[in-house]
Amino acid sequence: MTEKIDRNLSLELLRVTEVAAMAAASLVGRGDKNKADGAAVYAMRAALANVAMNGTVIIGEGEKDQAPMLYIGEKIGNGQPPEVDIAVDPIDGTRLLSQGLPNALAVVAMAERGSLYSAPGIFYMNKIAVGPDAKDVIDIDQSVLWNLQSIAWAKGRDIKELTVAILDRPRHEKLIYEVREAGARIKLLLDGDIAGSIMAARPRTGVDVLMGIGGAPEAVVSACALKCMGGAIQCRQVPRDENERLKALSMGNNDLDKMFTTDDLVRGNSISVSITGITNGELVDGVKYLADEIETHSLVMRSNSGTVREVRAWHRPDKLSLYEAPY
Repeated sequence: MTEKIDRNLSLELLRVTEVAAMAAASLVGRGDKNKADGAAVYAMRAALANVAMNGTVIIGEGEKDQAPMLYIGEKIGNGQPPEVDIAVDPIDGTRLLSQGLPNALAVVAMAERGSLYSAPGIFYMNKIAVGPDAKDVIDIDQSVLWNLQSIAWAKGRDIKELTVAILDRPRHEKLIYEVREAGARIKLLLDGDIAGSIMAARPRTGVDVLMGIGGAPEAVVSACALKCMGGAIQCRQVPRDENERLKALSMGNNDLDKMFTTDDLVRGNSISVSITGITNGELVDGVKYLADEIETHSLVMRSNSGTVREVRAWHRPDKLSLYEAPY
């Protein structure tokens, strides 16, 4: 760990997710997720370049030879202190955006240099994520029923009143069966388990816990948000096959059997997260085009203060040309 982040950068990150969301919003429902992602990446990269920080992308769009911008290891910001780790997801839910479905988000997280975990060679993690009221009662190594009973006890409710967010994937057939057998309700997510993790920690979303296997980078971004909100996540790496397991081991990933906590995924204490809605969802509203302005809706979180800000903003379209991709 290098230096503590004394300056509040969270509101500077807000501008980053706002412009990414607006850049992608014109492509909602048009069926071209790659073009939408490219527009959001370009805008986010341009906005990050103006932030007063010496940042390194730890969670990004891929390796340098796979991603021209926001690649892992890319230097971001104007080079001034503080030194920070950056995690970006220009569109959490590209398929949701391309089909005009709810809960597509632009997300960026920041922590002290050396804080964010990267799982070399591993694409997936098994996860359980909850809010502050249940953070001390979950155990990913226990059964689904055990965890739901514990969460219900912590919340002072019956299991039948709990809602579990689960990605709608064939791999979750057994998990869905066990949740139903336990008596809890289910909210199936087509994509976007960052959104699902945050829903589990935010009031009035109707979600009490996220369970199941999702992306490993998304687990780290989720941990940043949950740490800001006082929630918790537990994860374990899940190799897709023997080749991926062996590749991970060859890359020095000796944590395949480890149970990761929130503090393992993000070790710092100065964390900022910004999310802006692209399409409407339980967390934030999507981008709206008005007569002569564009409306955005965001959540901005900071672990130092434990503050979660809800921000609605109105933008002049003629001021956004700097963030428009040249294609």
